[in-house]
Amino acid sequence: MIHRRFLIQSTCAVVLSAMASMASAQTVLKAADVHPAGYPTVVAVESMGKKLEAASSGRFKMQMFPGSVLGGEKEMIEQTQVGAIQILRTSLGPVGPVVPEVNIFNMPFVFRDIPHMRAVIDGPIGQELLDKISASPARMVALAWMDGGSRSLYTKKPVRKPEDLKGQKIRMMGNPLFVDTMNAMGGNGISMGYGEVFTAIQTGVVDGAENNPPSLLTANHYKAGAKYYTQTNHLIIPEILVMSKVAWDKLNAADQALVKKLGREAQLEQRTLWDKAVSESVAKLKTEGVEFINIDNKPFYDATAPVRAKYGAPYADLMGRIAAVK
Repeated sequence: MIHRRFLIQSTCAVVLSAMASMASAQTVLKAADVHPAGYPTVVAVESMGKKLEAASSGRFKMQMFPGSVLGGEKEMIEQTQVGAIQILRTSLGPVGPVVPEVNIFNMPFVFRDIPHMRAVIDGPIGQELLDKISASPARMVALAWMDGGSRSLYTKKPVRKPEDLKGQKIRMMGNPLFVDTMNAMGGNGISMGYGEVFTAIQTGVVDGAENNPPSLLTANHYKAGAKYYTQTNHLIIPEILVMSKVAWDKLNAADQALVKKLGREAQLEQRTLWDKAVSESVAKLKTEGVEFINIDNKPFYDATAPVRAKYGAPYADLMGRIAAVK
């Protein structure tokens, strides 16, 4: 009996030791996003983490930090660059200074529509830009693209042509390119923080803003009085999923290939989730009294030609290649 008890105890000790060894060998990857839990980018990266854990037999585990809990986008990029965050979904804005070519995606009407944008990022041009980001001094490895939606106008008064924007103050993201875009479209572009927009619309500091339907819904800007959504689709800006170069360099070749494969799958999964979110948001906004206005975009496209000429001049060849994608 004593001998049998000793064997059981010895076996348990071996199992516990092995479990402890496995636990200590597990690498936990911190993933972050400014978007809240349940947002398409967050859900897609969480799914990527589950697949990575399964495919690596538990050697890797991903821990998601959504809703800006690790800081704003600027702070999270800095943490990613030093390896404190391993996986990050970020906008292209902060990448522009080190990889100027990505600024092309910030220009008005550089994409004809969402299918055109997806054809570009899914093809050789998209891969080239991911590779440029990875090879740049940004200290981030670009894994995949994410949909950021198509941005259109939402205002207190209906807008159907550039002349309707005359005298209207429209909030834009804090970038001279975006302000110039709105000015060219006929309005008065006002650079303003996203958190200030609701009160600014409500009090008349601005007459409207521009964004995608899920943002109009979740930020409640329609409740502040922006009841007209004019589908200009003037900006279609993809985002990126990156891994810290510090963390990337610790992976062997097989694990790097696995992470890239799963990043690509996350890109496609997020796309499906995004389309569903847009559809549901539009339906909900319509029940809340928001009027969606379909227009001829050509007058707005023509009006913004000087903006594309000004900001796209150094990248005329790349812009030509983008335009040629079917």
